[in-house]
Amino acid sequence: MARLTLFFASDIHGSERVFRKFLSAAPFYRADAVIFGGDITGKILVPVVEVVPGRFQATLFGRLHEVEAGSGLDDLEDRIRTNGFYPYRTTPDGAAELADPKRLRDAFRQVMIETAERWVTLADERLRKAGIPALMMPGNDDEPIVKSLLAQGDWIVDAEGRRVELEGYQVVSYGYSTTTPWHSPREVTEDGMALALDGLIAKLAPGQPTIFNLHDPPYGSGLDLALKLTPELRVESGAGQPLVEPVGSTAVRAAIERVQPVLSLHGHIHESKAASRIGSSVVINPGSTYGEGTLQGVLVTLENGQVKGHQFVSG
Repeated sequence: MARLTLFFASDIHGSERVFRKFLSAAPFYRADAVIFGGDITGKILVPVVEVVPGRFQATLFGRLHEVEAGSGLDDLEDRIRTNGFYPYRTTPDGAAELADPKRLRDAFRQVMIETAERWVTLADERLRKAGIPALMMPGNDDEPIVKSLLAQGDWIVDAEGRRVELEGYQVVSYGYSTTTPWHSPREVTEDGMALALDGLIAKLAPGQPTIFNLHDPPYGSGLDLALKLTPELRVESGAGQPLVEPVGSTAVRAAIERVQPVLSLHGHIHESKAASRIGSSVVINPGSTYGEGTLQGVLVTLENGQVKGHQFVSG
């Protein structure tokens, strides 16, 4: 089996700068293929209001910015996109309408879809030109429509719920998470997770080396440590320090223990960048710092059905 180097990243959350870095990562690092682990879209709409002709205002991180049309406006919208937010040009009357939750949801959905479609087109162009296979999927924070938007790609592969062949390895992917305090769009119970993973495992060809691409990390693996929260969503502290706890999925861990894939790739918990083993399986979460405009990823080299090494990269 030939040597294969993968680049894996997850949790871009709408950052234009980080997504473009993701598309450039494989040729830059000389990877043979890329895998994306979910959560591609942003969460927040930022109105960019034309207060008078040619002059715009927007509030970003509590600070009011006022710029002229042209390079000033372009720079402001770039800063908004870098942080994973969506700029939304509108009028004062249009901004006032966003106080209506339905109008806000509709505007957000419109910009999110337009951005995702543009990104799919860009990914197709860039990765086809480089000749690099690309497996992608939505995550728990992505609206259900994102899966159909990814499926519009004719080079990138919407890998979720499927068995995909990749240079002698078989890859199965699932982007949902188990229940979170934030009730994100794509969540399942542990029983639902186990049922979905059973369906994926049933698709596997016996004896062929397997790679898992599962957004939710395995419970108690060190890839799933997050701040411990009270029922009121406040951070718990002890001895003057914030407490952490494992929040991953027991069903994901059970699936890894059962199948023993060569490699299991995860995201979801941004602050829990780590690599470990569960039995003979190498399990990795590269973490995410998308809000800083930084792409966190991992290069994994496989040969003869085994992981020969991995390297966390950031840029």
